Amino acid sequence: MPGWGTTGDILFLSAGDYHHHLGLNTWKSKGGAPTPDGVTGLHHVAIAYPTRRALADAYRRLKDVDWPIRQHTDYGTHEAIDVVDPDGNTVELMWDRPPEQWPRDEEGHMAAQFGPDLDLEDLLRELD
Repeated sequence: MPGWGTTGDILFLSAGDYHHHLGLNTWKSKGGAPTPDGVTGLHHVAIAYPTRRALADAYRRLKDVDWPIRQHTDYGTHEAIDVVDPDGNTVELMWDRPPEQWPRDEEGHMAAQFGPDLDLEDLLRELD
């Protein structure tokens, strides 16, 4: 089962019964300023969940520990929840819709969109 866990200056991300698949820490950067916007560097890391239900479970876990949500967006092609790691990096938790559900223009071409806010309460209903 995917999840988050924190212990002080360490953040663990896991799936299934494994203790963690990603471990983030602030051991060398504690007290440093985050990278400002407009500079070269990593914009964000995206973690793709296999189902909408799995994304809903990740959000429930974040909500249970009061982890701040930076942004939550329905892009049409995918739904995303952005959080910030202990170093100030954005981590996007997302689920891709099947391509046949992607928004299209009148000619059938994919219509890119930035999308409205993702309805987080609707997402949680996946767990009912």
